[in-house]
Amino acid sequence: MTELTIIPATQMAIPAEPFVGRHLIAGDWRDSQSGETYERTSPAHGVLVSRMALGAEADAEAAILAARATFDSGVWSRASGKERATVLLRVADLIEQNVERMALLETLESGKPITQSRNEVSGAADLWRYGASLARNITGESHNTLGEDMLGVVVKDPIGVVSVITPWNFPFWILSQKLPFALAAGCTCVVKPSEMTPSTTVMLGELLIEAGMPAGVVNVVLGYGPGVGGLMTTHEAVDMVTFTGSTLVGKAISAAASRTLKKVALELGGKNPQVIFPDADLESAADAVTFGVYFNTGQCCNSGSRIIVHEDIADALTDRVVALSRHVAFGDPLDPRTQVGAIISTQHQGKIDDYVREAVKAGAEIALGGGPLLVPGLDGQFYQPTIVRGVTPEMAIAREEVFGPVLSVLTFRTMDEAIALTNDATYGLSAGVWSE
Repeated sequence: MTELTIIPATQMAIPAEPFVGRHLIAGDWRDSQSGETYERTSPAHGVLVSRMALGAEADAEAAILAARATFDSGVWSRASGKERATVLLRVADLIEQNVERMALLETLESGKPITQSRNEVSGAADLWRYGASLARNITGESHNTLGEDMLGVVVKDPIGVVSVITPWNFPFWILSQKLPFALAAGCTCVVKPSEMTPSTTVMLGELLIEAGMPAGVVNVVLGYGPGVGGLMTTHEAVDMVTFTGSTLVGKAISAAASRTLKKVALELGGKNPQVIFPDADLESAADAVTFGVYFNTGQCCNSGSRIIVHEDIADALTDRVVALSRHVAFGDPLDPRTQVGAIISTQHQGKIDDYVREAVKAGAEIALGGGPLLVPGLDGQFYQPTIVRGVTPEMAIAREEVFGPVLSVLTFRTMDEAIALTNDATYGLSAGVWSE
């Protein structure tokens, strides 16, 4: 344990009272119809962070119908591009004015480092500005070569009501990759954030109202997937579903939405390989591998969670990554020095540990880490930087998304073998190749 770089608890103040969130429906903040609430505890600090309205189908129904009525009214769907852009630019300015407040809540709920949260929130403002620029430049097409006295015109209309379902690993960033662009096109939306990281979405609702967004254009429903998210993917008043999350849930959403022929946009999991050949610059490759596996605590669909390295350089590369990993700062995410924060939940921490333990039982070897991490002064979930060598293709750790700070090392002899190992997974999100 002493060989790792660990940042203990910082003295940064944690809010004395939890952030309280309710549903945003038709421009009004509402309690759940059931009156129920739920609480979110910081995965790093073990303290109460937020208390949220616990939605169910009735709340989702109200939000969907509000979005539908607002879309059909034309207050946003038929507004000019300039009018939409003006509101989106105001939102961007307000986000920039609230970076510290939003970043603190994002870090407390997700466990990610405060420096990363600040970068993601401030960077999201640029996405809203980009959306504003697109709102001003939505154009159709005309075709005058169809024959005498004939003119063809293509008009671009908004799709309609969009259900936006976002994950816990990049709560505000991914929301901002989706929402401003749907709004730029003139759509109305119903947003469901992950129940584990809802606060910045609720805060965005406050900013949207302040920016002058018409009531009912953006509706926010809080709660769990089966009740709230289930209706958002099947309701006949919804025209499109956009979802980022696990492949398992994505498949279920695709199947459910297909019954009413909704347009669906999915961004799902990955088991992303880094293939490293003998002629590669090992220093550069090792640096990239180290960053790729620990960024966002490995809780990232693009995480470089497996390396496929030529057997002649496997030991040298693994040793280099081990050495670099010892200097990656794990610990209190509120400390600006921290590079890797907490695991999102105790359940997920156990899942990560199960993958590692099963790999060892199957014959793999732990080169570094391999278990939960104790951070002085904190009562949360952390996992050691972990490198597992001797991994073979049939092991679950080589094939499934671990979603933690765990690197699997596989080796190859020939180009064909490297390609086969790369493609021996059900995912296809991203990959890297290192060679001179």
